[in-house]
Amino acid sequence: MKEPIRLLIAEDQPLMRRGLRTVLDLEPGFQVVGEAPDGLEAVVQARRLRPDVVLMDLQLPGQDGVQATREIIGEGLGRVLILTTFDTEDYVLDAIRAGASGYLLRDVDAGELCGVIRLIAVGEIFVQPSVAGKYLRQIAQQKRSEVEELTPRELDVLRLLARGASNREIAEQLFISESTVKNHVNSILGKLQVPNRTRAALRAQELLPSEGQDG
Repeated sequence: MKEPIRLLIAEDQPLMRRGLRTVLDLEPGFQVVGEAPDGLEAVVQARRLRPDVVLMDLQLPGQDGVQATREIIGEGLGRVLILTTFDTEDYVLDAIRAGASGYLLRDVDAGELCGVIRLIAVGEIFVQPSVAGKYLRQIAQQKRSEVEELTPRELDVLRLLARGASNREIAEQLFISESTVKNHVNSILGKLQVPNRTRAALRAQELLPSEGQDG
């Protein structure tokens, strides 16, 4: 017999929490294993219960849903589906960046909610079409902003870094010292808000998609 999808509900409004539990408990193949009234408790319960999917509100007391999502995903405690009333660009972007696998507004019907939970449980990603456009616009704007923050020399360094060049190789190609390259790399990491060269190279592929291609 197939194991049920284990669910944790993180929602501060008791009525909403009970309503979700009622709907999900009636759905074949689902098992609500826990509830949390705030973000901190959501993380604690996720550590204890190891749910398959956490249904996460964004505005939670104590610790908001974005931070709770970041911790749950960071610790590999389960996948997260954002279920909220908020569809502003910043909310969507922050939630996806925190590692959420899905983003739904509360006006979805029960059938769509259950369908999306099943998708996320098997590793799929789903952003409700009505908010996906806002997310994509915000991503495009942020990419332009990040590129504009980099100096022309930093862009040169980033292009070479994305191709796997070492500091010495970058220094030789740009006719600058290795210490100068190191300073540029540190500045790039700060401006792109990434922790290391590998992540910077990945961001470069997103920001400069034509780079690294032989032409």
